[in-house]
Amino acid sequence: MTSDQPIGALLREWRHRRGLSQLDLALQAEVSARHVSFVETGRTIPSSAMVLRLAEHLGVPLRERNRLLVAAGHAPAVRERPLQDPQLAAAREVLERVLRGHEPYPALAVDRRWNLLSANTAIDVFLEGVDPALLRPPVNMMRLGLHPGGFAPRLLNLGQVRGFLLPRLARQVAHSGDAELSVLYDEVLSYGAPAEPPPPDPAEIALPIRIRHRGAELCFINTITTFGAAFDVTLEEIAVEAYFPADDATARFFGTGAAVASP
Repeated sequence: MTSDQPIGALLREWRHRRGLSQLDLALQAEVSARHVSFVETGRTIPSSAMVLRLAEHLGVPLRERNRLLVAAGHAPAVRERPLQDPQLAAAREVLERVLRGHEPYPALAVDRRWNLLSANTAIDVFLEGVDPALLRPPVNMMRLGLHPGGFAPRLLNLGQVRGFLLPRLARQVAHSGDAELSVLYDEVLSYGAPAEPPPPDPAEIALPIRIRHRGAELCFINTITTFGAAFDVTLEEIAVEAYFPADDATARFFGTGAAVASP
């Protein structure tokens, strides 16, 4: 891992991204504003402990914390291994158990850029009739959901879904500073000018996802699960999306009576 920017410039970028002044960051991290200034201008090279301290108060993701450390001349503090690494076998097994345990309803795991890592057998709800080109690895679920050749045409509340997903993706770009996520955001934005989504129904407990599938109209809500105490960059970036039936008709379609109760 290498860094093409000095530690001071990187920290300044993260501070600006979080909307903090040098004094704000200094107060939060319990250091002097002078020290923050000296680090940002290159007059002081911070210790690894100080880099991690500032990164913690800036909410810097684990991947980028490693980059900050390398820029300051230190070794990365957090391991980064591919998901298929033998040492992550236990984590993969847990992930697969979570996905299988959610059947017969859809559940899938994505990385930080919305690329599909794994899914259970109910994923066909989202794959029916999509352009085969969108299914070439890596399959990107944000693209698959909003692209005209994906399952967007089958979404009965596409405007509402776009009105939720686009701001969410924009927040991810701002939070992570990931250039590839920024490119993805520009791409999905180009699929069509975002219409003003209808106001949420006060009776809904979460954003509904209404989709046509095999001649039926299904309605889901979803939850997102992450590894809250991950000690590996790859694991921290995994998100599991689990879909639940939001009405009785959807529950019956899957042969269950487990629809989400209405408030």
